[in-house]
Amino acid sequence: MSKLELLNINGEKVKDIKLNDNVFGIEPNDVVLHDAIVLAQNNERQGTHSTKTRAEVSGGGRKPWRQKGTGNARQGSIRAVQWRKGGIAFGPKPRDYSKKQNRKVRRLALKSALSYKVLDKELMIVEAINFETNKTKEMVNLLNKLELTNKKVLLVVEELTENVCLASRNLGNVKIVLPNEVNVYDVVNSDKMVITENALNKLEEVLGNE
Repeated sequence: MSKLELLNINGEKVKDIKLNDNVFGIEPNDVVLHDAIVLAQNNERQGTHSTKTRAEVSGGGRKPWRQKGTGNARQGSIRAVQWRKGGIAFGPKPRDYSKKQNRKVRRLALKSALSYKVLDKELMIVEAINFETNKTKEMVNLLNKLELTNKKVLLVVEELTENVCLASRNLGNVKIVLPNEVNVYDVVNSDKMVITENALNKLEEVLGNE
């Protein structure tokens, strides 16, 4: 069973915490993990791109010149794809890029991502995160004490308190989520994942029983 240090908000070790191997200690499945990342990125695409075919552009209702006798190549419409302002051949049309993944496969992908965080030493556990004010410097000071300055941080907390949310709002490198909002893409996309002790217990409670 893997162990990690439990830190206080000053970055000092409090004790060791045992991690649930069913969540943080599995053999990562790279294929499932890759599919989950592609799914997340595809689901973010709007799919609203569109081009006009020769049937949709304006003009070109008549033949530009007669079929024979001009010395020019035969043409049927000035809105064919080879003409300026003509239609687009095989251009993009609005479509749905979203994909689906079975629930068990999604859970396997998330466990794989979390296990990689432990293997790569990119997971940190803190006692609790509570700020007295909602100033940005509160979060900056925390990141400095945890040596996470200029790192892309995924912060998992048990409860979204107003001070913590407002203190991190102006920091583009910090994303705060609840345990039930943890997803594969955010985990993989972060340099460090910081989770509070209570949030860790909730996450293990949900994922460890499957």
